[in-house]
Amino acid sequence: MSFLQSLSTVELSSRIKQLSISSVIFDSIKQGYDRYGSNFVLYITTLLVSLLLTCAKPNTLKSVFPDAWEYLQLHMIWIFPAVLFALSISVAYFGSRSQPIYLLDFSCYKPDDNFKVSREEFLYYSQQSEKFNAASMAFQRKILERSGLGDETYGPAALLKVPPNPCLAESRKETSMMMFGALDELFEKTGVKPKDIGTLVVNSSVFCPTPSLSAIVVNRYKMRSNIRSFNLGGMGCSAGIIAIDLAKDMLQAHPNSYALVVSTENITYNWYIGNNRAMLVTNCLFRMGCAAILLSNIRRHRKIAKYKLQHVVRTHVGADDKSYRCAIQDEDEERIKGVALSKDLMKVAAVALRTNITTLGPLVLPLSEQIRYLATFIANKVLRMKTVKVYIPDFKLAFEHFCIHAGGRGVLDEIESNLMLTPWHMEPSRMTLYRFGNTSSSSLWYELAYSEAKTRIRKGDRIWQIAVGSGFKCNSAVWKALRTVKYSEKSPWVDCILKFPALM
Repeated sequence: MSFLQSLSTVELSSRIKQLSISSVIFDSIKQGYDRYGSNFVLYITTLLVSLLLTCAKPNTLKSVFPDAWEYLQLHMIWIFPAVLFALSISVAYFGSRSQPIYLLDFSCYKPDDNFKVSREEFLYYSQQSEKFNAASMAFQRKILERSGLGDETYGPAALLKVPPNPCLAESRKETSMMMFGALDELFEKTGVKPKDIGTLVVNSSVFCPTPSLSAIVVNRYKMRSNIRSFNLGGMGCSAGIIAIDLAKDMLQAHPNSYALVVSTENITYNWYIGNNRAMLVTNCLFRMGCAAILLSNIRRHRKIAKYKLQHVVRTHVGADDKSYRCAIQDEDEERIKGVALSKDLMKVAAVALRTNITTLGPLVLPLSEQIRYLATFIANKVLRMKTVKVYIPDFKLAFEHFCIHAGGRGVLDEIESNLMLTPWHMEPSRMTLYRFGNTSSSSLWYELAYSEAKTRIRKGDRIWQIAVGSGFKCNSAVWKALRTVKYSEKSPWVDCILKFPALM
């Protein structure tokens, strides 16, 4: 597959360095604008006009441009306000423009093969722990058979031993291994130095130690002291898009900078050792995974970036009690902690998704689709014409690729049905679930990496990332490919992409 290989690590790194070297003078000139915003333009313009009015010699101008000088004298009362107005509009426009958000590259951590755990091995270690009764073991087997997970997902070392050891120290080891593995690869791929990062956002839902995970990253890579670091906890599987949204806001406020997002989850700390069926489901579905994403608002990076962020739409339906409690960390009857998934999860997810796409639709759908939806909505809801069904817009007209959170086969089936997607569109999500399991917030990036490994991403393609999670939330991110993304040797799918799509 050598002819499909993308820019090598060395090539990408050298391109970034070349851009940096060739832009030193340009950046020096821009420092005033980056620091003081649009006022810098106004100050310079005012200074130049003042110098012109005070220092210019009328006799010289008259001798060189006699007709122009006479015209200026006759019409100065109109020309000066017009020029001033034009300058004001220009300053207002350039000052209010939002910074473009570019995705330079991302990395998905792939554990070593000794962390692989098949479904039978998972059941073996669960049995040997002597924490589950016969009914619970039978239930877990049934869940695994229906889950959509394959036999090459990854589990943490603390649980792949007899007896298991789900302690705090092992939890730290698991998360550190995944975060550092993803970050080391990302820094190598891009050539960006850790000290260049201006904003750091780390999200992990159930594992929030002190010092925070973001502090662990800062300490490991010796990042600068004025870095803006954030640690998001308890926000579920959709927290990765929330982290992207936060990084976007930071980049809008701080020009000419980088933002680093790390999305992960901890399996060791979240391991449930009781017999409550609602809590056993998470044991069966969740596996190890981590993604690191590098964003930039530096305009010259458009030449080397993979994607540009178009939209982020966040929906929170937690005001409803049923929605709030459908995925909740709690204690069972024996005071053993775990995350319980309600039977209402699919219904709640459908409502949250519907609310989210109602907001997203007008931003991305063709006008014809919006008109059809609006007409049927008015007929059904306002005019009470029950024979007219509300039209579901065809989002395949707005996006070429879909990355849907691989939360489980049931979640994917529900979203596929609601959005009327084809097996081809669902393939990245289903294959990610099969190969890596539910890796929580990082699953979206394994799915995008799948589409890249299949060489499906073409310049101009639009990608929709959709994630649902506790709270209850549904969040969307829309990206546009700035170039055709070629096969990469750093892909987590590098050794198995030719096997997929697999029969599940």
